[in-house]
Amino acid sequence: MKIGALFPQFEIGTDPRTIREFAVIADELGYAHLTAFDQIIGLNKASRPNWTYVHDADDMFHELFVLFGYLSALTTRIEFVTGVLVLPMRGTALVAKQAAQVDLLSGGRLRLGVGVGVKPEEFEACGEEFRNRGKRMDEQIDLLRKLWCSDLITYEGKYHRVEDGGINPLPIQRPIPIWIGGVSEAAIRRVGTIGDGWLPNFQADDTGRRGIQAMREVAIAHGRDPDKIGIEATMTIIDRSDAELREEMEEWRAIGATHITINTMPERWVEEEKRWNKADIGGLSDPAAHVDAIRRFRDVMPGYF
Repeated sequence: MKIGALFPQFEIGTDPRTIREFAVIADELGYAHLTAFDQIIGLNKASRPNWTYVHDADDMFHELFVLFGYLSALTTRIEFVTGVLVLPMRGTALVAKQAAQVDLLSGGRLRLGVGVGVKPEEFEACGEEFRNRGKRMDEQIDLLRKLWCSDLITYEGKYHRVEDGGINPLPIQRPIPIWIGGVSEAAIRRVGTIGDGWLPNFQADDTGRRGIQAMREVAIAHGRDPDKIGIEATMTIIDRSDAELREEMEEWRAIGATHITINTMPERWVEEEKRWNKADIGGLSDPAAHVDAIRRFRDVMPGYF
């Protein structure tokens, strides 16, 4: 399994030196990838009494392509992962251009994780339709791959039309790997039929095992080799013993994970249908503590690097 780190964007702050330090040290320590979350418009929880989502306007999300473009010049080997970019909230041609540029500047170190999103208000704020987002994303993925692999294309889809045009420069990876986020039946279908990998938000338990088996069955039914579809799990490491962490890592290995991303933040990265209070959630005291956490994990888990 490849071991990566989750960018602690809710707690890292806005100092470019702190942001740089986390990525550079993760790179130097041998972490395989750096995964970061996406949110364009933060919604005010206070004005929405029936709020059921985790992230709101109080959570800070650095813009992913700008962030990775910045960090690509400061690192040498670590891979950058969008985990996940809400693709239907964006124009496809612009995403193709931005992703290609990050891939080029980083020397082919981008992995594009994409998802359909869950908040209608965010789509409205970005001027995009929410109800057809799944069908649009399927077509977006097809168009992205074509734009990344040819100088000029002609494309006629239900939602996109390109007549004898393309992006310049092209990325180094042709195409850039596209991993699918989510655990719904639709997400499992996408992973099995068109995904290069999967970014699920379940645990290494019976639910996770059943989900992975379902994905593998879809892949086989569509003539694909499921062993070539990556699976990236996220594992929180704060306030846990070394033995507990080793046990969970082996559980993930046993059910088929190919990548593990360690999380140094409280588990607020999973959308849950319940209310919660940020004041009740503990975390690390300052940005430097996140650096210390990934360094310690590397020191006590050398066999996984």
